[in-house]
Amino acid sequence: METKNVELIAHLMRRAGFGATRTELEELAAQGYEATIDWLFNTEKDDGIEIDLARRYHPDYSGGLGMAGFNAFWLHRMINSQTPLVEKTTLFWHGVFATGYAKLAQGRVLMDQIEMFREHGFGDLPNLLVKLSKEPSMILWLDNNDNHSGAINENYGRELLELFSMGVGNYTEDDVKEASRAFTGWTVANTEYMTMKARNDSLWPYGRLNLHFEFRENDHDELEIHFLGHRDKSAGESVVDIICQQEATAIFIARHMYSFFVADEPPVPSWPYTPPRDPKAIEMLVEAYFENGYQIKPMLQRLFQADFFKDETVWYEKVKSPSEVVAGVLRLTGEYGDYDPAMNAEAGSVGVMGQSLVNPPSVEGWHWGDEWIDTGNLVERVNFASSHFNDVTKPGVRQMIDGFVVSTGGHASPERLVEVCLDQMGAVQISHESQGHLVAHAARDGSLEVNGEDAGRRRVAEMFQLIAATPEFQKG
Repeated sequence: METKNVELIAHLMRRAGFGATRTELEELAAQGYEATIDWLFNTEKDDGIEIDLARRYHPDYSGGLGMAGFNAFWLHRMINSQTPLVEKTTLFWHGVFATGYAKLAQGRVLMDQIEMFREHGFGDLPNLLVKLSKEPSMILWLDNNDNHSGAINENYGRELLELFSMGVGNYTEDDVKEASRAFTGWTVANTEYMTMKARNDSLWPYGRLNLHFEFRENDHDELEIHFLGHRDKSAGESVVDIICQQEATAIFIARHMYSFFVADEPPVPSWPYTPPRDPKAIEMLVEAYFENGYQIKPMLQRLFQADFFKDETVWYEKVKSPSEVVAGVLRLTGEYGDYDPAMNAEAGSVGVMGQSLVNPPSVEGWHWGDEWIDTGNLVERVNFASSHFNDVTKPGVRQMIDGFVVSTGGHASPERLVEVCLDQMGAVQISHESQGHLVAHAARDGSLEVNGEDAGRRRVAEMFQLIAATPEFQKG
């Protein structure tokens, strides 16, 4: 099979999923690039995830409080889902519409929001923004429960424009006020019930009524709004429709897509002053947005099919987020095919690396790119990967070593050792400098002989560990 085809599929699976094993890459490459894209977007097939496992091992999944169980189960989905692009797109929207447990102290509503992204993340942006505006987690996160007729709270109206759709410089302070007026009366229905339950006993066990949306007409400002040059009825849906008609919104979403799926852009606050890395790519995505009625799926389809995505100059130009690092490593090691409560510790590692899922540092979400990497976080990333690739009994590690033996006959020069290990770890490409360092290390022990479960197999595993520490492996 042509090496370049496998490498292109590997690039696609790193960006549209959480990586793939060498065997998976061969299977996908055999069906072709276009067919692989079709497979990624096929949401009709079973994702292979049994939700009852979450409730069995993590009562907090059905309760109102903790988040540890949910983070572990989401990581399990990233590793094992047969619809990896759904999980990747869900992670994408979680980063754009950042909502955090630290303020809410309500786990279940955040789980519901993530499930909403999973269900509607490929659909049209107006529907997604309306559903977001009705999410109790977002209402409480940005204080829209304190947004009343005659006494507006501008927090949600402002962030809807600034961080969720258009970006700074594309609206006025009056637009913020008018948007906020349109969302008066959009609130949470049963806060009194939840407060009482929390005061009298707890939010346990199963079966507690979760927070849900309520529109209070008597608290809604009915006066006509003057918003972004439009006169319309005072309604959140009307505001969302107008927002989605704006070119600024299309550009904003396109830049987010490019940064998440293609190559790192600078963080959002610098966008008003920093042009896109690839303006033509952004233009192409904006065209797809308007040509397809503000639908997200056609934008992503065009992105993955575009020459700018396939171009090798962007293949390793995106630093993996901690969740991508952890999920990618665990996909390769194959140790969590069945759900295991030990996943809690793996989810904790994501947080140690700087990304506590469903608990971003602010409404701005996480900054990405090189900001994922500081001295401490880099050590954690490398140590995590090294500790998992070091165990030759893990099914995925054993399979990669077996693949190495098949490819080499169990005999390999230092150069061949590095080359085949890179291939077994997902057709990874590294710089000549990185490759030179790895070969020099391998040469210290001379040529490799693999015989059974001997030191030779451990040398192969050691090379997996070293590859995981390269800049290229730490990038998508």
